[in-house]
Amino acid sequence: MKYMNKSILELHEMLKNGDVTSQELVEESLILSKEVKKTCNAFVTILEDVKPVEVTDNFLSSIPYGVKDMYSTKDILTTGSSNTLKDYVPFFNATAIEHLNDAGAIMVNKTACDEFGMGGSGTTCHTGTVLNPWDTTRMCAGSSSGSAAAVAAGVYPYALGTDTGDSIRKPAAYCGIVGYKPTYGMISRYGVFPFASSLDTCGVLARSVMDSAIVVDVMKGKDPKDMTSWDSKNIHLFQALDGKITSKKLCYIKELCDIDSFEQTNDELKKHLDNFMKKIEFIRQNGVVVEEVSVDQTLLNAIASTYIILSCAEATSNMSNLTGLSFGPRGEGENYIDLIKDHRTKGFSSLIKRRFVIGSYVLQRENQERYFKNAQRVRRLLVNTWKELFQTYDAIILPVGTGVAKPLEGSKDILSLDMMALEEHLQVGNFGGFPSITIPSGFIDGLPVGLNITGNCYDDENVLNIAYGIESFMDYKNQIAKEVK
Repeated sequence: MKYMNKSILELHEMLKNGDVTSQELVEESLILSKEVKKTCNAFVTILEDVKPVEVTDNFLSSIPYGVKDMYSTKDILTTGSSNTLKDYVPFFNATAIEHLNDAGAIMVNKTACDEFGMGGSGTTCHTGTVLNPWDTTRMCAGSSSGSAAAVAAGVYPYALGTDTGDSIRKPAAYCGIVGYKPTYGMISRYGVFPFASSLDTCGVLARSVMDSAIVVDVMKGKDPKDMTSWDSKNIHLFQALDGKITSKKLCYIKELCDIDSFEQTNDELKKHLDNFMKKIEFIRQNGVVVEEVSVDQTLLNAIASTYIILSCAEATSNMSNLTGLSFGPRGEGENYIDLIKDHRTKGFSSLIKRRFVIGSYVLQRENQERYFKNAQRVRRLLVNTWKELFQTYDAIILPVGTGVAKPLEGSKDILSLDMMALEEHLQVGNFGGFPSITIPSGFIDGLPVGLNITGNCYDDENVLNIAYGIESFMDYKNQIAKEVK
């Protein structure tokens, strides 16, 4: 009998009743890990010697899960999917990992990701490209690609991710699962490799909204080691799920959803937006108010460039400690400057190097006003625009990306500005620190697509309950990718 395709509550009930043991769950998850390693290349490390634990009343106790290799795990290889840390073994756990350990959750592997979370394709992992379990010729998106692939393939009910621009939510859509980015600071970032500190958010990938709520309830909490964390003890995500959302009022942005708003179109985009609008009508038929709003197209077109400038600037600063002197493989050279140069030249992928060049350029004194400070101003304009919508609406609902998972080959077309805005709008959730969740919303030509619900800061209970209610209208939760046997 297969167990890992079941929900957290189903597994917990079976464990409490003695219908399955922790040992059996661990063994099955490890077997599946090895299979998905071969088919999808989803892991950096598989923990062969992991031990079962005692079953308690905590829903997560004795249940296997995966960890994106951005989280520090004591005595376990933690690479950030980068050659600069290919042999790095930390001596401490990230706070989020400590919370899961205290709950009795069982980590069975570390999942591959784009190098240090800087990528949207799952193709820059130092262990190789992560393949989509629905179609291994396609990407999972990134950077939490390994976690998304593993959950979609049924290796375990949930895995941890990080989200700086859409790194949890877009892979979730491409893999037909749920991806939840909580309000900024709800989960401590202590012990998680930083990419862009004002945007980075810890979260979870799962196969249902309920499972996502259960996991984040355990992970969250104020942490004295992370000054950006906040007290969320009065937020109870799982308890707040009742699915009663007929009193809610949602909106979608016309410029991102109306096919007539786009200068360039293709069949995939048309199918994607048609699927989204059909789901909007279905949601309306179930008693939820969903209205169309308009946002200045010029502002929307600035989302992607604003993200690149700000994230690259912060990454350049955050990654300056990766010198090969304190940790990581030592470079070669006659002096410390040559050692650092050799280490960084050999260790980083070309994508990371480009981002560091951009970050360094926009932070130069003569460029700061034109690029970095202007990007900060646009960020504020975008956040204010979203906050104005939240004064009228409970949440904003939008399609994820411009279609299904992109092919690994031949996906280098340059998108028009309006299509780029649709592809990258989830980044606004990071600009504002807003809670944001992607849920599966159907299929196009046999491949999954998703929709996203984003709400105001600290309103996570409401956002998740809206997603839970919409999920109950549809029939796409607890999906297992069809291609993986």
